[in-house]
Amino acid sequence: MRGSDYIIKRTAFAVVTVFVAITLNFIIFRAAPGDAVTGERCRNCTKEFKANLRKELGLDKSKWEQYVIYIKQLAHGDLGYSFEDKQPVAPQLWGPLKNTLPMLALGTAFSIVFGILTGVIAAWRRGTFWDRSSVLVGLGFYSLPTQWLGLMLIFFVAPMLSLPSSGISDPFLEFTDPGWWPALIDRLKHMVLPSATIGLVIYGEYTLIVRSAMLETLGEDYILTARAKGLATWTIVRKHALRNSMLPITTLIFLSLGYIVGGAILIESVFNYPGIGLLTYDAVFAKDYPIMQGAFLVLTVSVIFANYVADLLYFRLDPRITE
Repeated sequence: MRGSDYIIKRTAFAVVTVFVAITLNFIIFRAAPGDAVTGERCRNCTKEFKANLRKELGLDKSKWEQYVIYIKQLAHGDLGYSFEDKQPVAPQLWGPLKNTLPMLALGTAFSIVFGILTGVIAAWRRGTFWDRSSVLVGLGFYSLPTQWLGLMLIFFVAPMLSLPSSGISDPFLEFTDPGWWPALIDRLKHMVLPSATIGLVIYGEYTLIVRSAMLETLGEDYILTARAKGLATWTIVRKHALRNSMLPITTLIFLSLGYIVGGAILIESVFNYPGIGLLTYDAVFAKDYPIMQGAFLVLTVSVIFANYVADLLYFRLDPRITE
C-alpha cells in the first residue's frame, strides 16, 4: 500500500506542477513590456490599424479573459494560432521538435558514456594523475557558458574538421537527390557541433556524480571481500562497484534529460539549428505568445515528466524511500 500511495502522490504532484507551469507560461510572457502589435515595429501603422490588429489577435481582452480562453483551448488539445502566420501552433512545434530530439540524443549519449567512463576511472585511480585530470577537465567544461563553447567550436573546430557550423542540412542536396545514405551523413555532420556542445558541457556533471558514488561503494566491506578473493579489477568495478552505484547515476540521468531540452534554446540559436530552441528564440523577439506558450509548454512538461520518471525509478531501485 505504501508503494501505491507513493505513486499516487507523485502522479498528483506532477499533474499540479503541469498546471502551475501552464499558468506561469501564460503570465510570464504577458508581464514583459509590449505585445505582438508593438513587436511589429511598424512605423507607418495608424492607431486604428494597431487597434484592429490587437482585436484580431485577441489582445484587446482582459488578461483573465485571455487566460480562460487559453485554458479552454488546451483542454481541447488546441495550442492556438501563431500571431505571425495565423497557422496552428501544434504542427509548427512538431517539425522543429523532430529536429531537436536526435541532436539532443546524440549529445546526451556522449555525455553519459564519457562521463561514466571518466568517473569510474577517477574513482578507481583515486589520488592519481587520472583522477585529478578527470575532475579538473570535467569541472572546466561544466562551468563553461554553453553559447561561448559553441562559438569556440565554430571558430576553431569547424574549420579544422571541415564541419558545417550552421543549419541542419546542405541546401544543394534538395536539388541533387543523392539518396538517403548521403543525406543521413550530411544530417549527422550538421549535428556534430551542437551535439558536442551539449555533451561537453554536461559530461562533467556525470563524471563528478559517478566518481562520488563509486568512491562510496568502493569503501564497502563486500568490495574488500571481492579483492581478497582475487577477483579481477574490471570484474570488481563492473559487477560490484558500478552496479551498486547506479541509483544516483540513474536518477541524475533522468533529471538531466528534461533540462537538456531547455538548454537547446541557446545552442540552436548559436548554430542556427532549426529546432524547438530556435523556434522559441525567434518567437520571443516577435512576441508571438501562442508559439512561446506552446514551446515552453513542451519544455516544461519534458522537465516535469523526467522528474516524474526519476521519482518512479528511484522508488523501484530503492523502495525504502517510502518508509
